[in-house]
Amino acid sequence: MAEDTLGGRLVRAAQYPQGVRFLDRRETDGERLTYGAILARAGGVAGALQRLGLRPGERVALVLPTAPSFFDAFFGAVLAGVVPVPLYPPVRLGRMDEYHARTAAMLRACGARLVLSDRRIHRLLGAAVAEGKPELGSAIMEELEAREPAPVNVSADDVAFIQFSSGTTVEPKPICLTHRQILANVRAIIAAIQGAYPESEAEPHVGVSWLPLYHDMGLVGGVLVAVEHPGELVLIPPELFVARPAIWLRALSRYRGSVSPAPNFAYALCAERVRDDELTGVDLSRWSVALNGAEPVTPAVLEGFVQRFARYGLRPEALTPVYGLAEATLAVTFSDLRTPFRRTRFDRDALVRRGSAIPAAEGHELVSLGPPLPGFALRITDDAGQDAVAGRVGRVLVRGPSIMQGYHALPERTAEALRDGWLDTGDTGFVHDGELYLYGRAKDLIVLRGRNHAPQDIEQVLHDVSGLRPGCAAAVGILRDEGESLFVFVERARDAKEATESIAEAVSRTVSERTGLVPARVVVLEPGTLPRTSSGKIRRDETRHRFLAGTLTPPQRVTVLHLLREMLRSRVRFARMRREG
Repeated sequence: MAEDTLGGRLVRAAQYPQGVRFLDRRETDGERLTYGAILARAGGVAGALQRLGLRPGERVALVLPTAPSFFDAFFGAVLAGVVPVPLYPPVRLGRMDEYHARTAAMLRACGARLVLSDRRIHRLLGAAVAEGKPELGSAIMEELEAREPAPVNVSADDVAFIQFSSGTTVEPKPICLTHRQILANVRAIIAAIQGAYPESEAEPHVGVSWLPLYHDMGLVGGVLVAVEHPGELVLIPPELFVARPAIWLRALSRYRGSVSPAPNFAYALCAERVRDDELTGVDLSRWSVALNGAEPVTPAVLEGFVQRFARYGLRPEALTPVYGLAEATLAVTFSDLRTPFRRTRFDRDALVRRGSAIPAAEGHELVSLGPPLPGFALRITDDAGQDAVAGRVGRVLVRGPSIMQGYHALPERTAEALRDGWLDTGDTGFVHDGELYLYGRAKDLIVLRGRNHAPQDIEQVLHDVSGLRPGCAAAVGILRDEGESLFVFVERARDAKEATESIAEAVSRTVSERTGLVPARVVVLEPGTLPRTSSGKIRRDETRHRFLAGTLTPPQRVTVLHLLREMLRSRVRFARMRREG
């Protein structure tokens, strides 16, 4: 296996004493594996996959938690020359029909020959596997018989793994990434961090992450950065973070974490829900790189997070807005890691009416996402595909060494996204003072009386409305006889004391006062009702479709009986598959 492949980098990392620690609910030190142990375990899985009949270049879907088993399966596939495809486990148990349908669709889209899971998750996968029809069915990690792997020829330009796009506006697409592309992105991230904060033997960088391993920020930005570095990495199960967000900050303090990425909602969740009595003795002064990406970055959330946790040693310059996307492997732009995040106000009327970014003393505030990383380039194009005039909002195109090879088995979609080496991100934005500012997803823009409005600009003003779940709002345009109208969907907090009518009135009033727009209707929903991607982003277009179809309903209430019924359903589907061969 070539050195410039993920397997080759793991072999190199195995020479160092660093490794990965897995925290659990008890927040004890948890299981720790050195990279040498990870390599040895993965080698046994590689041999097992070969024995099952998987050949180099074929796909294996991984439906696994944040645990050693994920590392065994992912790197085992890599060492066998097989292409791993991380998929998300069934975490929303009240939406199992939706989960099975989407998982089956992804299995078919990537052409997976086998599904790998652990015993606990496998009990719920029967319907997804039956509908996805992988040729070799499914296998359980605990039941694999470790074997010495046969040598395989893997080059830097072979596909290393497939990751799915988030699917905020369309169904998730399988993105093919080569070893060379992935390592180019990983090395750019490492260079940016080391350039701003060089480490020493006394104070090495330590990564802490709760991000899902099926997500690009968790897998590439967490795991693969640590392997290439190689460095110490502490992992927290994402479901544990959502239930107890203080565990993230406690882990950063306990293990002297210096680098930890998260999407915007996580910073809002911590500022909202973490109590002082949960942070006794916590010291965040070592946290130097708090990357914020994967979804729109809001000034109010950044400011609120800094103010909330400054007393625990958090420095303002730690908060680092970034921009990237799965089709570019991960990172494209980084704001300056050594200075506090930059925010600029732009004339709201010019931005909305003419698509012109004109700085103003009073106006709409946006956060800079920084310039492109070395080796990357940005273009802003107009509707005709020509370079936009400086300071104009347009389509964001990117180019660089880690842009995807293409979508698996989707040549037409690949041709739409890649043109002359440039990737059409689907985002709109502009460049100001050499730095990128995003305005929104092109397909999500709401057109009211001929003017474009970014939905997140409407959603973000609701951050302090009482009775709402943080980050659980969707602004969409719905076509009616008089034209497109603004509808705002929000989820009420589980412990909300306010009446539904009061919440709706507060949302409508806040939107009107802070944006000048008057919602045609505010719809208050039960917690968990808004449809989301596997990485937790709200799917606005799906929200619109479900509302119009009358299917925007809350998830089923999960009980022990409900769970047992799902397990029985799964067992029946597996049994039927075995009978049918």
